[in-house]
Amino acid sequence: MKKALGNWKLFEIIWLVVFTVTGIIFTVLSKDSLFGFTVFITGVLCVVLTAKGKLMSYVFGMYNTFGYAYLAYINGLFGEVMLNLLFFVPMNVIGFYMWRRNFQSGKLSMRQMELKGMLLVGAVCIAGCLMLGFGLSFIPGQNSPYIDAITTVLSVVATFLMVRRFKEQWLVYIVLNMFTVLLWVIRTAEGSGEGPLMIVMWSAYLINAGYGYYNWSKGAKEALS
Repeated sequence: MKKALGNWKLFEIIWLVVFTVTGIIFTVLSKDSLFGFTVFITGVLCVVLTAKGKLMSYVFGMYNTFGYAYLAYINGLFGEVMLNLLFFVPMNVIGFYMWRRNFQSGKLSMRQMELKGMLLVGAVCIAGCLMLGFGLSFIPGQNSPYIDAITTVLSVVATFLMVRRFKEQWLVYIVLNMFTVLLWVIRTAEGSGEGPLMIVMWSAYLINAGYGYYNWSKGAKEALS
C-alpha cells in the first residue's frame, strides 16, 4: 500500500486533512448522509493521487464514480449520470491498464501536447458543449442543461487527456471544476441537501487541478530531458 500511494509531501497531507475536516463539518451541518461523505472523501483521494501520478487513483475513482452518479441522479443531473456510468466506469479500467504500462523507474511518464493538438481540443469542447446542451434541454426534469453539458463534455475530454498522460488535462479540469461548482451552487439554492458538500468537494478538485498542472508540468519537462 505504501508503494502504491507513494511519498506524501507536507503540503499534500495538510491539503487532504483540511478538506477532510471541512467535509465532515459540512456533512454534520447540512445533515448529509454518511454515503455522501464517502463520495466526497474518495473523490478527494482520487484527484490527489492523480495529481501525484499514482495508480491507486483509479481504485478510489471507481467507487466515487458510482456514488456520484447516484447523487447526480437524485438531483436531476442526467448528463452527469450518463457520463459517470457509461464513460467513467470503463475509462477507469482502461486508464488503470494504460498508466500501468507507462511507469518508468516507479514514476508515471507524463506528456505535453503541441499547439495544434490544444486548438483541436478547444474546438471539440466548444462544439460538444453546444450540441449536448441543446439535446439535454429537451429532457423532462433536466436542470441547468447547458452547464450540465459543459461539465459532461469537459469531463470526457479531460479523461481522455488523463488516460493519454497529457499535462493539459489539468487546464481542462480547472475550467470543468469552476462550472461544476456553479452547477451545485444552483442546485443548493434550489434546495439540494447534498449541494453544500458537493460544492466543497468540487472546490477541492479545483485547487487540486492547479497543483496537478504544476506537478505534471515538472513531470512532462523531466520526460523530455
